Amino acid sequence: MQFLCIGVNEHADSLKNCLINELSRNNKKNRNYLVRDVVDSEGSTSIICTFADGDAPSDMDSHLYNELVLNVSTALATFIIDKYEEKLIYRIINCNYGYFTQVERKEIQRLALAIIKNEERNLLNSFFQIRRKNIIIKRLLEYFECSNSVILDGFVNFRLKDYMKDLEEIVDKAMDDFLMEREYREFIRLLRYFVDIQEPKFNAVHIIVGYDNKYILLDENKNEITNDCLQEFMNDIPEGEINYDDLLVSFLITMAPRKLLIHGAKSFRNKELLETIKNVFWGKVVICSECELCIVNMVRSENKS
Repeated sequence: MQFLCIGVNEHADSLKNCLINELSRNNKKNRNYLVRDVVDSEGSTSIICTFADGDAPSDMDSHLYNELVLNVSTALATFIIDKYEEKLIYRIINCNYGYFTQVERKEIQRLALAIIKNEERNLLNSFFQIRRKNIIIKRLLEYFECSNSVILDGFVNFRLKDYMKDLEEIVDKAMDDFLMEREYREFIRLLRYFVDIQEPKFNAVHIIVGYDNKYILLDENKNEITNDCLQEFMNDIPEGEINYDDLLVSFLITMAPRKLLIHGAKSFRNKELLETIKNVFWGKVVICSECELCIVNMVRSENKS
């Protein structure tokens, strides 16, 4: 009888259900498959996948057996990604970046898992998700050409080098993201310090996104102060190199207003700039969306478009 045997140390029930679901989902010819677990005298569990009596192919009919192998390999790939990937990621982090604290390693793991699970719905990450699964399926198919029995832990540890390389690259990317986030937090902390040591020159400043991604600034009495405030900074910048986002941040840090009111925040094209302002002036920022300034700005935006 043609069959496949999968040895598993943990989550045997989950593996069995995964195999049953995959075989049922791809059973277009209504074949009767058998999936059963066997526990030996030492407590080790094996999952046996085969054909029911009457549906078992002859030794000459390799097509049906190959179909079984493909479906089982697909199910095993899904299981490995679901049950092994997180542990493999943490093992790579401990091996390659053991000099970081446990808290830091956990954060790197969180970032790596976010990439793997494609939480940001990134197209490139989606492609690599498919690629990793296909790598596992390909290696399983190659393995089953020579054997009908596999120990899953050993297979993952010794037969998936290219898959592990992909995971290592993901961990390296997560490490880069972690260092960038840490540098950003330090940058924000430094800017907050500069703001705190400044004597506030305005009780309140209103910020409105103007045309061409420039900004309109008003004081607490809603008098425009854009030209008076920004011209001082613009004089030190070569013509043609003005970045109005940097200009705005420089002004706000230097003037250190006690309160910031941002009108029409949705009009900010640079969302990172908005988040930076909110982080630097933590507790001082008010996001407004319903006052007359917001309405006027919305009308201007609609007319421009």
